[in-house]
This record gives sequence, structure tokens and C-alpha cells, in this order.
Amino acid sequence: MKARVHVMLKNGVLDPQGEAVRHALGAMGFDGVEAVRQGKVIELDLTETDAATALKSVTEMCEKLLANTVIESYRVEIA
Repeated sequence: MKARVHVMLKNGVLDPQGEAVRHALGAMGFDGVEAVRQGKVIELDLTETDAATALKSVTEMCEKLLANTVIESYRVEIA
């Protein structure tokens, strides 16, 4: 079973990397970009075969390690 975790900075948290990307895009002639938020995707290969158990386990991983829940939000996909 595979899990994909999408981690993004929460709304209201400054995103200097996203701002740097926005600025670079503008310098390259892409003027229609008003804002950029940059995040990360973490893919996990799991031995678990039950989707509900996998979701619970990956959620715990996110809370303990994969996301800084003070400033980041996350979304888990199980496939």
C-alpha cells in the first residue's frame, strides 16, 4: 500500500521560498502569478494492507515527524 503526504505551510505563515519563486517567475516574464506557496510531498511504501489502519499510522507519523503542526498543515492520501 502507498501513502502520499502533502505538507504545506499554514495560511498566515510567511513563505520565503514561495516568494522567491514568485519573484523569479516574474523576472522570467510570467507576470500573471500573484502568489506562490511551496510545500513538499512525501511518498511512503507501506506493508499495511488495511487502508484505515494505514491512514491512522501515517497520521501519527505526520503528527510526530513528517509535519511541524505548529506552522504546517498536511493531507494524507492512501492508495
